[in-house]
Amino acid sequence: PSLPEYFVVPSSLADQDLKLYSYSFIGRRMPLWSWNHPNGSALVRMANIKDVLQQRRIDQRICNAITRSHPLRSDVYKSDLDKCLPNIQEIQAAHVKLKQLCVNEPFEETEEKWLSSLENTRWLEYIR
Repeated sequence: PSLPEYFVVPSSLADQDLKLYSYSFIGRRMPLWSWNHPNGSALVRMANIKDVLQQRRIDQRICNAITRSHPLRSDVYKSDLDKCLPNIQEIQAAHVKLKQLCVNEPFEETEEKWLSSLENTRWLEYIR
């Protein structure tokens, strides 16, 4: 229910494969094309695969389909964003700390340590 009505898939990936593979992804969240560059590069979002034993096979099949669909047959570069980006709870906590710093504390009383307090919220790190 949270997927768009229409989405882009590699032409070399058959519909029956998509349907079969969708059961392997957490929340049945198939890889989705999100953005492309004029040089043919694409940004594809993909949920984790539930079955660790099948993960490599399914991941390789989908990456091969993406590579075959690229105009220059470029290799797929994968990045696990769960490992390098904060989760939503961390972002929300940083935002609350930032609001407390900016709204609740008089600046004159905290001026000496304000920049370090701002850094401690991690808000600037997360939005960077």
